[in-house]
Amino acid sequence: MSTAKHDVELLLNKLPESCSVEDIQYHLYVMDKVRRGLEDAQMNGTLSQEEVESRLAKWLTEESGRGARHKISSPLPNTSPRILPPTPESW
Repeated sequence: MSTAKHDVELLLNKLPESCSVEDIQYHLYVMDKVRRGLEDAQMNGTLSQEEVESRLAKWLTEESGRGARHKISSPLPNTSPRILPPTPESW
């Protein structure tokens, strides 16, 4: 198992020299969220696609019954940094 320091070193070595402090913070944030998500999936398991769709359908039905309006719109414009986050396989 790698250490947090080792993961940060790998990240810094993959980022371009011209990256900003904000770029580094963003990538650290993403790495932490992915790590936590993977740990949670290992501890608590995951849901099948069918289960997720079923739960979402129930939630949307319940919410629409309360007068809420849900509209699925196009994704937000790309506001992420130019640099892609590392994949778990590269850690």
